[in-house]
Amino acid sequence: MMTTAIAQQQEAARRPLRWRALVGYSLGDFGCNLAFSLGSTFLLYYYTDVAGLTAASVGTMFFVVRLWDAFADVLAGRAVDRTMTRWGKFRPFILFFAVPLLFMSFLTFRVPTGLGDAATLLYVYVSYAVLGLLYSLVNIPYGSLASAMTQSVHQRAKLVASRTLGAAAGGVLISYIIAPQISDLRAQKDTLPPDVYLEQAQAIFTNITLLFLLLGSIAFGLTFLWCHETVVRRSATVTVKETFATLRQNRPLAILCGASFFYLLGYYTVTGATLYYATYILGDPGLAFQVALLSTGVQILITPFCPKLIARFGKKTLFQYAGVLTVIGGVGLFLTPDGMVWFALVCLGIKGVGFSLINTMMFALEPDTVEYGEWKTGVRSEGATYAIFSFTRKVTQSIGGAATAWALALGGYVSATAEVATPDQPGSALLAIKVVFGLVPAVAAVLAMIVFVTYPLTDERFREVRDESEARKAALDHAVLGDRGAV
Repeated sequence: MMTTAIAQQQEAARRPLRWRALVGYSLGDFGCNLAFSLGSTFLLYYYTDVAGLTAASVGTMFFVVRLWDAFADVLAGRAVDRTMTRWGKFRPFILFFAVPLLFMSFLTFRVPTGLGDAATLLYVYVSYAVLGLLYSLVNIPYGSLASAMTQSVHQRAKLVASRTLGAAAGGVLISYIIAPQISDLRAQKDTLPPDVYLEQAQAIFTNITLLFLLLGSIAFGLTFLWCHETVVRRSATVTVKETFATLRQNRPLAILCGASFFYLLGYYTVTGATLYYATYILGDPGLAFQVALLSTGVQILITPFCPKLIARFGKKTLFQYAGVLTVIGGVGLFLTPDGMVWFALVCLGIKGVGFSLINTMMFALEPDTVEYGEWKTGVRSEGATYAIFSFTRKVTQSIGGAATAWALALGGYVSATAEVATPDQPGSALLAIKVVFGLVPAVAAVLAMIVFVTYPLTDERFREVRDESEARKAALDHAVLGDRGAV
């Protein structure tokens, strides 16, 4: 009876996922990106051009707080591995922490005026640190959920494609709403008093974060309702010792994290520079929507083909091809003459295809490393494995986001003040924007490709690992059942 039940569960973990599960999982990353992409794309601009903070002070804050975020991911991963409820291991975190996350995003984009420099910086540090902690408590369980929903390579590819579509939809929606409003406001910069200009700029971000609080709550609610765990596990919780034993022996995870570190280092320098590139290089902040559409929104077109591309080429090969496109597009963006919009958009399209593929591959490869860790040690540790992967992403976000702000500071970027809301920028600041937006991600992609050459877990090898692990679990349960019958 027990063995039969386990066999049925194992079979269920490889069946095709229902459309509601795919849509629900997609909505989870849509909700996450209403907070994450909003911050990574527009928070630096908000701090310098609305709140009036210097680029150097924001760079230091990004480095410190996002480094804290990385450790918060590890804490969240441990919390997940220690949790088991009637709703499963992962869904309760989405249920209880999603709304606080979205509300904290609203508070982060509402820096009070008149506090003084020290108090303003304190507010910025604390609000952003709390936002990062809440994001970890939602995103780590959400990311870990994929490896618990199915063990099928093809179905996992569908899940990754669905989350990529959700993330892209969230990113495009953010730019579609914000960029035109900022463009319209900047068109009035010579007619509005500086204090009125800054008030209206603040109103844009206030209204948008409130809207996202509503939309995100609905999206996360559907993720909770429509996504369920089916993969059989040997134990409900994982000890700290078991966690580190699993991670120490997981070579594919280490290589994936190493390659992701370099690739994402380039990506996170770009996201913070998007609005600056559109405003000062292309000549219109409203073009930030087109930039976002070609940088990340192209995922909406590319991602549906990813499962077939994975089946044709394999995840490892596709990862490397994507890196080549990223290099070509990045170098082109660096060399784009000021105001040559059409050429920049072509380069963004090339780079966007590369990003779409490589981002999908990273999230498709991470669940495979969970299976490898279980095969190697006998312990299934989804939360800690995803947390280490996310820790890497957060460290690169810390360094990349800070590097963008520091590059602006080195270039002499001039922040908004109550006296001059939209100051002119020196040529050195424009060069800094082009470097972080084009050249840095190209170099980072080359380094990522070099690291990933040694990745050992091909799709064929993954299937072998998965089947051996499942056979081992079935044999162990059969032996346990036999012992009980003997008693």
